[in-house]
Amino acid sequence: MFDGGQCASESGMFHLLLSVYIFTFLMGVPANILAFCTFCRKVRTRAAPIDVLLLNLTISDLIFLAFLPFKMKEASDNMAWELPFPLCPFTGFVFYVTIYNSTLLLTAVGVERYLGVAYPLRYALCRRPRYAVAACVLFWAVTSLNLSIVYIIPYTQWENHLAKPPSTCYLNFTGDDLKILLPVRLELFFVLFCVPFVVCCFCYVNFILILSRLPNISRRRRLRAIGLALGTLVVFAVCFGPYNASHVVGFVNQESECWRTVALLSSTLNACLDPFIFYFSSAAVRSMLKHCVKNVTEKLHILRCG
Repeated sequence: MFDGGQCASESGMFHLLLSVYIFTFLMGVPANILAFCTFCRKVRTRAAPIDVLLLNLTISDLIFLAFLPFKMKEASDNMAWELPFPLCPFTGFVFYVTIYNSTLLLTAVGVERYLGVAYPLRYALCRRPRYAVAACVLFWAVTSLNLSIVYIIPYTQWENHLAKPPSTCYLNFTGDDLKILLPVRLELFFVLFCVPFVVCCFCYVNFILILSRLPNISRRRRLRAIGLALGTLVVFAVCFGPYNASHVVGFVNQESECWRTVALLSSTLNACLDPFIFYFSSAAVRSMLKHCVKNVTEKLHILRCG
């Protein structure tokens, strides 16, 4: 049996986990709440497909952040699960579903931007917010079905422990568990990471090439759009690449690698990096942020003078 909790404890990695979780929570919550309020207002007034996609990405990040305190508790307890055990499968399920949902939503944003510049007239005729809503529902369904294994395995482990629940959550696996789990993880690597990443690369590379040839776009706007495209690709690769690579390594070695927990940290940070994408993707978010900063500055000035 692989003891993931012992591996994390012996290497002292739970301190790093807790630090990253706290940083992500403190940075991600206010930024995503600001984006959520902005996109809700935008969708109510004049919804566009990109707004629907970014709103769902924000909701996904907020759900992820809402369950992050449970992971903080786990890390502070040296990877032991001291909370009621039924929270273990549910927390893990939501945690991983929202991570993989982000990969699909980021890909959809890339597709939407590519179609907008590659086929502007044809795409404008069929550009409907309801299609974006349908895509978001499909993404949630696909990720939930694929990640259902994260919900099932802890309960099978509980049954194996008879009346006593396991001391860790989704860390220790028997040989029978790995026979089921490793092929599923490999499928996640191909279906929910490789395919979206290839599509994202195709869309953003062509997006950059098309923008670089358009003469009627200002240099500032072109550079901002190209920077957004490159930044999104970097975020995609850096945040989701290491953890998904562990799926392949684990399948080859036929074990659950103990460094997977650390590799997951980059995916965790995605929740506080997405707001930067929101900022450069939406003029409404930039306007809202400037308004908030202005209000805070004015209040601080009043307090200082008063």
